[in-house]
Amino acid sequence: MAEHQEEELLDYEEDEVEAGADAGAKVDGQKKGYVGIHSTSFKDFLLKPELVKAIEHCGFEHPSEVQHECIPQAIMGNDVLCQAKSGMGKTAVFVISILQQIKVSDDKPEVLAVVLCHTRELAYQICHEFTRFAEFMPNVKVGNYFGGLDIKKQRQELKDNTPAVVVGTPGRIKQLATEKALNLATVRHFVVDECDKVLEKLDMRGDVQDIFKKTPHEKQVMMFSATLSQDVRPVCKKFMSNPMEIYVDDEAKLTLHGLVQHYVMLQEDEKNRKLTDLLDALDFNQVVIFVKSVQRAKALNALLNECNFPSVCIHRGMDQKERINRVNIVINYDMPVTDETHGNGADTYLHRVGRAGRFGTKGLAITFVSSKEDSEVLNAVQERFDVDIKPLPSTIDASTYMNQA
Repeated sequence: MAEHQEEELLDYEEDEVEAGADAGAKVDGQKKGYVGIHSTSFKDFLLKPELVKAIEHCGFEHPSEVQHECIPQAIMGNDVLCQAKSGMGKTAVFVISILQQIKVSDDKPEVLAVVLCHTRELAYQICHEFTRFAEFMPNVKVGNYFGGLDIKKQRQELKDNTPAVVVGTPGRIKQLATEKALNLATVRHFVVDECDKVLEKLDMRGDVQDIFKKTPHEKQVMMFSATLSQDVRPVCKKFMSNPMEIYVDDEAKLTLHGLVQHYVMLQEDEKNRKLTDLLDALDFNQVVIFVKSVQRAKALNALLNECNFPSVCIHRGMDQKERINRVNIVINYDMPVTDETHGNGADTYLHRVGRAGRFGTKGLAITFVSSKEDSEVLNAVQERFDVDIKPLPSTIDASTYMNQA
């Protein structure tokens, strides 16, 4: 699967905003390691029976570390600012906590939760998570709104079949809210996922602020990210009231447990052959292949289909309705770059490879390195996240990256 001037922030009682409890980082002054998460289960959170049933149906029994830390705080309605490594179930934290708290009225459908993220693909994934965790909650409707889809149909859906949960990108959500197709006056939960990506861009940050102003003052605000710089944290907290701050693992050592990572040194014109050889040799459920442009995504997808691989192409210029929730291999066909347009390549690498081995399961990440710039990003990844990425061996034991059935 191929994929591809500072504005003043709102001052919501800034004088009341405090640092909050650093629940995930230290215990008794010592840096916190892993908690005994396997001694607990989702049942211990005293969730709604229909929510517990859906969680079990999805195959989850024990909460991940970030879920163990965050869910008890979130279901109490506290504001939450959370940084945790990719692949450990941050999305499920806000999905489960919102579904636990919302009370949907069949007589008067209202928008009760808004979830904002920076890409259409992520919006679709989040929407899918809500749908599967609400499997046994038929009165909970979820709507997905981002640019590229027919806005007339979206307006009509909001009017005729008002969703309790709205997921989307800031630009489209703001447009629908401004023209009053989307009523935010009843919102009780406001979430920003990958908040660093959303709030570091001033135009997108401005859209989030405008949306935020249209929601009630009294509401729960939750923000999540795999990478949360010291600069972005105070920006996030401007939207919050005394948030519970949870940082799982030291930010300099964000690791992906269960994920096997390798690289391949090769020339640009050797990539296609190497890719097809890998797809022939490896066992997998789903593979996500990242490239650097829409054009390359389309071309590679065509090549894979010619080679009889069941491939689909996902990029920003299309309606994304493909499920990619069973990914256990990620291939960086093109190494992410570091520049003003794309941000930090090491951060992008983390977000990409975190799609394999989610919820603490196993996964495999393979990165093609074909230039000096690629090598520099790979070195930055290893230094930043304290990981030793080794050359790809001639054979890989499937048991190291595939969970037992």
